[in-house]
Amino acid sequence: MLDRDLESIQAVRDIMKRAKVAAQALAKCSQQQIDCICAEIAQAGAAQAEALAKLAAEETGFGRWEDKVLKNLLGSTMTWDACKDMKTVGLLHEDNAAGLWEIGVPVGIVAALIPSTNPTSTTLYKAIISLKAGNAVVISPHPGAKRSILAAVEIITAAATRAGAPEHAVQAIKLTTMEATNALMTHRDTGVILATGGEAMVRAAYSSGNPAIGVGPGNGPAFVEKSANIPTAVQHIIASKTFDNGTICASEQSVVVESAAAQQVETEFKAQGGHFLSESESEQLGKLLLRPNGTINPQVVGKSALKVAEMAGISVPANTRVLLSRQEDVSPRNPYAREKLCPVLAWYVRPDWESACLCCMDLLHNEGVGHTMVIHSQNQAVIREFALQKPVSRLLVNTPAALGGVGATTSLAPALTLGCGAIGGSATSDNVTPMHLMDVRRVAWGTKELSALRADAPAPAQTLGSPPKLDITPEQVAEITRKVMQRLGQI
Repeated sequence: MLDRDLESIQAVRDIMKRAKVAAQALAKCSQQQIDCICAEIAQAGAAQAEALAKLAAEETGFGRWEDKVLKNLLGSTMTWDACKDMKTVGLLHEDNAAGLWEIGVPVGIVAALIPSTNPTSTTLYKAIISLKAGNAVVISPHPGAKRSILAAVEIITAAATRAGAPEHAVQAIKLTTMEATNALMTHRDTGVILATGGEAMVRAAYSSGNPAIGVGPGNGPAFVEKSANIPTAVQHIIASKTFDNGTICASEQSVVVESAAAQQVETEFKAQGGHFLSESESEQLGKLLLRPNGTINPQVVGKSALKVAEMAGISVPANTRVLLSRQEDVSPRNPYAREKLCPVLAWYVRPDWESACLCCMDLLHNEGVGHTMVIHSQNQAVIREFALQKPVSRLLVNTPAALGGVGATTSLAPALTLGCGAIGGSATSDNVTPMHLMDVRRVAWGTKELSALRADAPAPAQTLGSPPKLDITPEQVAEITRKVMQRLGQI
């Protein structure tokens, strides 16, 4: 009898055999067939949004089910509305004048790793964008949210079957082990890995030998500049940080303010349910937030401010919505300068916007570089400077970061996988859509005669100034060109 690890690896191999057959069948589907499948899944996900939200909250203990309903709608109908008109199958673009065609090519099988923080919504989202691109998808559930993820997969597969999808177009790993996930990521038939979750898992995805799109932790600061509408800015920050109790990685982790506006912003936070911790309370809570190994304590993830305070042994007013800790230091050892997936915010005061800018950059480089941050300001010049300098893929302006980052309150693509760009170790800086899960084959006609490439052809007019001098003579260029032309003539 196989042990659990070996059994899980064999199960993945069997899943991949079935997925490969399904992928081949999907590759023959028309755009209309693909769209019917995705639309049916989106409708089914929306219809079960509340039931899935309650199941996820009950199983994981993270967040608020009421907010998870909106997440499930974002992962289903909002995702589908954003991508339904995308052409992903067959001839995508035809430019006969330029002699260029573009053809959509599925990657085959998408390995979709699902986190425990957004389990059902991410499952719906990844299934829709994978199928929209013409791919089969294999779901790898986080063990801590397995029941709710598999429930979402059951809804998805039933909907896909109703719409005529090939059998096994959507599958899930039911025997969840690290070995199973690794077998999925490293399998030779895996077309691309969609990895959303912890940093170690994302690194493993990029080390798998297969193409991967990974998203690690966020640590976005919120800068409140003195020209901001301060009551609205504070309202946005608190609404964002308390949405599903802070489990969206785009949510604010720190508040950075100019000293000229600090008192007004602090007063507004207190009026709207913010509790500023004393120095001793900050030290007490800090010990709870950060484990001895330097990682954030999962016990606090998705818990309310009142529950986090209770766990830390701190007494706070009953109307407390977020906890704020006054900080100066930015370092990996400071739990308040790290990603905190609960309603806890660091509070930094800086003398002017330039030093606030540097503080934001320090926080991002400390953790979450390449991800997301938000600025609250009416000063276009300051906003522009932040846009030019910040090492993020999304600079959000005057909006709640959690919802703005995933495209709910902005014009960004609705997504639950947010690329962090090269600086963040990601393959893209985009909100991931079906277009990231397909290849484009280009058919190019010869439209230029070889004679146009001859060395004695008229040189094009210079429009950008004189080129730099090269360490090669015109005679040498002519000789190289002659030899190339001679070779081309022999082909």
